[in-house]
Amino acid sequence: MAGPMRDPLPAPQSDSDAAREFGAGPPSAFAPPTPWRRRLHIAGWIAAALLALLMVMIAWLAVTAPLSRSLKPIAPPSISLMSSDGHLIARRGAIIDRPVTMTGLPKHVPQAFMAIEDRRFYSHWGIDPRGIARAAWHNLWSDGASQGGSTITQQLAKGVFLSSDRTFGRKAREALIAFWLEAWLTKDQIFERYLSNVYFGDNVYGLRAASLHYFNRQPERLTISQAAMLAGLLKAPSRLAPTSNLPGARARAALVTQAMVEAGYITKAERNALRPARLDVRETAEPTSGTYFADWVLPEARDRAGAVYGEQTIATTLDWRVQRLAEAAIRRAPLGGAEGALVAMKPDGSVVAMVGGKNYRKSSFNRAVQAKRQPGSTFKLFVYLAAFRAGMTPEDMIDDTPITTGSYRPANHGGKYRGKITLRQAFAASSNVAAVRLTQKVGVDNVIKVARDLGITAPLTEDLSLALGTSEIPLVELAEAYAAVAAGAYPVLAHGLPPEEQGWFDRLMGRQRRFSDDQLEMIRDLLSSAANRGTGSAAALRTRTFGKTGTTQDSRDAIFVGYAGGLVTAVWIGNDNNSPLPGGAAGGGIPARIWRDFMGRAINEPAEVPEEEQDSDLVNAIANVTAEAGLGNMSLGIDQDGVSVNIGPNQLRLPIGQPPPGEPAAPVPVPAQGTPPPRIAPPPPVEENAAP
Repeated sequence: MAGPMRDPLPAPQSDSDAAREFGAGPPSAFAPPTPWRRRLHIAGWIAAALLALLMVMIAWLAVTAPLSRSLKPIAPPSISLMSSDGHLIARRGAIIDRPVTMTGLPKHVPQAFMAIEDRRFYSHWGIDPRGIARAAWHNLWSDGASQGGSTITQQLAKGVFLSSDRTFGRKAREALIAFWLEAWLTKDQIFERYLSNVYFGDNVYGLRAASLHYFNRQPERLTISQAAMLAGLLKAPSRLAPTSNLPGARARAALVTQAMVEAGYITKAERNALRPARLDVRETAEPTSGTYFADWVLPEARDRAGAVYGEQTIATTLDWRVQRLAEAAIRRAPLGGAEGALVAMKPDGSVVAMVGGKNYRKSSFNRAVQAKRQPGSTFKLFVYLAAFRAGMTPEDMIDDTPITTGSYRPANHGGKYRGKITLRQAFAASSNVAAVRLTQKVGVDNVIKVARDLGITAPLTEDLSLALGTSEIPLVELAEAYAAVAAGAYPVLAHGLPPEEQGWFDRLMGRQRRFSDDQLEMIRDLLSSAANRGTGSAAALRTRTFGKTGTTQDSRDAIFVGYAGGLVTAVWIGNDNNSPLPGGAAGGGIPARIWRDFMGRAINEPAEVPEEEQDSDLVNAIANVTAEAGLGNMSLGIDQDGVSVNIGPNQLRLPIGQPPPGEPAAPVPVPAQGTPPPRIAPPPPVEENAAP
């Protein structure tokens, strides 16, 4: 009988099966991936990611690069500066002429440019890998002289359609535009655009304009030497311009002719027979008026315009009428061989007129902005403001007596001293010793702090001589400081373009601080005293006038700075070589009279005012002067009721219409019909104390 059936023996388990955990399920029917397949899989994902990134970059470049504009006619680089009332005051940016054509040029002209800039121009597609590799190899092993690998097509893309920054994004857009130009234009068309728009120095753009400017001939008649010199300028147009650096331009031209030999365009014999190009510069007409102001505002105007090429019209703050009045006032002044400068602005810093010298054609140096001269007593504004910050008032007394202690012993002009006087009197008489004593009392650092708060950026001496204006300051910065007093807030920054819209952060960081009401009232009191009863009385207008004179040692500089009728103006006269002005000129003389001549017209002050309409306080302010006499200080005051003569502590009063004691009354003359009433002539200004 057969025995019971038995299960077959289980198959032996492999080590891998034995190692499987309980519940892990059956093993996979697929073979595990090999390492090289895994790497290939990862590489595929990386390649897909890179391709996607490349497509995104190409899309970004296509959006940001001006591809469509690159095929349109190129607008010349030009900026027109307009006055606030719509007059053209200057046009800057380019000397240009008609484009050139390849068919009209001698073959050696384009060959000179290709030899030094892009020898494979007619064989590449906008980018030259060989040129890039050669330049990289040269730059790696050279001793500092670098080469560029840009093709002519790339240079056209960069110079005309892009900015000059060196970012990767700009280089990528440059390459894309280069391919685009090569696809849509012929090589000759690209070359013509390049030659007609590239910069050649001296503010000249384009081959035709450069040929006429440097050689006074059309580009169709250029010699090999002349073409080589023009081609050589492209490396550094401003530095190599032959009008200012002829040896450098000729040395660069020699490198170009050598490159033409190496490229096979000319033979060595032809190069050796060449003579250096000679200049025949054609002068260009000067732009329209307003040149000092235009030179000052142009850098900011270029930044605001943005584009390298294209005509831009920029509105400025200059007032055409006021500018002409300023130029006329400087022209009428009896300056002799001296120079003069004037800058006028609104209390917010908007410059409405600027004159940097008597004649821009003879000298374009802007003395209103570029010159740094000693401000003399106009600097005392900061000294007295520091005193008011320290708690003093115009009624406080100060010694106007010689300083006999210490190493620094300044003196008043002419050796005149007044004893104990008020700060108001000291400021009006421009006492040197009083200003130095105040600076000693409040501290030099506090005076410098006030000057910095009001916008003075020039270096300042850190000693007591600072009080007398011995540090050199541009005239425009003095005008800014006085504009702050006119505005009641500081600092005020002079600007020639209307302010751009600012974000909240810029507004927060750039906000002005305001003077305290007491300090503002006191400093205005002093400025009014100086302009109407002190050294600046020659500048006094019928409109309420504020200002201060300044005269430096030996009358090397004479200045008046002040404001009236919503306009702040600073006037300077002096010699460019810093020699003394003849006749001991002072700030209360010619500068004050220039200021009054200009300001009276600029703010439309009436030429004549009938006597019955005059303000009695103003008449007294103009006529009330202080003089030195043997009996002591003597002052004379005239008002609508009579005349007051003060000699020391004593006063003599002479009422109008009553005779002095012991004399019969004189008949009062009656003017004939139609005769204007008599006017009281203002006395000569009190002599100012010049800085020693």
